[in-house]
Amino acid sequence: MLLVVTAIALVLSVPLARGRLTRLADIRIRAVWAVLLAVAIQVGISDVAPGGSHWVHVALNIASYTLDAYFLFANRRIAGVPIVALGAGLNVLAISVNGGVMPASASALRIAGIDPRAGFDNSAHLVHAHLAFLGDVIPVPGPWPIGNVLSVGDLTIFIGALIVLHTACGSRLFRRRRGRARISADARGSTAGI
Repeated sequence: MLLVVTAIALVLSVPLARGRLTRLADIRIRAVWAVLLAVAIQVGISDVAPGGSHWVHVALNIASYTLDAYFLFANRRIAGVPIVALGAGLNVLAISVNGGVMPASASALRIAGIDPRAGFDNSAHLVHAHLAFLGDVIPVPGPWPIGNVLSVGDLTIFIGALIVLHTACGSRLFRRRRGRARISADARGSTAGI
C-alpha cells in the first residue's frame, strides 16, 4: 500500500513543479502486459495464496521480476527508466542470493509495525542473509497502510519514477530534452536568417 501512497505523492508533485499530467498521454509505453502480469503474480503469491510450496512461490517471484525486466528493457529509452532498472536490479540481486526472498531487517520490520506471517512472503527476516544491506532495511513507521520496509533498490526505483514522471510532464524539475533541442534548433534557424 505504501507504493500506492508514494505513486499518488509523485503524481501530485507534478502540478506543484508546474508540469502537466496531460503530457503523460504522449509517452509510448511498451509491453504493459508484462508489468501487469508481474503485479498479478506478486499479489497472488503474497496476498491471495501465500501458502503452499515455497519453491513454487520462489519460481513465480523470480518470474515476476523477469517480466518486470522485460518491461523495463522495452521502455529503456524513456528518461528515468534506466534508474528504475538499476533499482530493480539491486532488488533482484538481493533476492537471488537469498533463495528468492528479499531479506528484511528484524529491527526495521519491528519499527514499521510488521509482524511475521505464515506462508510465503517476498520480504522476510532471514537469519543468515547475504547482501543484507541491499535488503529491506529502511523502516517507514506508521499505521497500516503506511508502515513498511524499503530497500536501497526501492528508493532508487522511486527516484527513477520521479524522473520519468516529471520529464514526461515537462515540470520544472526535469525538462524534456526534445523541447530544448527544438528550441535551440529554432534559435539557430532564426539567427541564420539574419
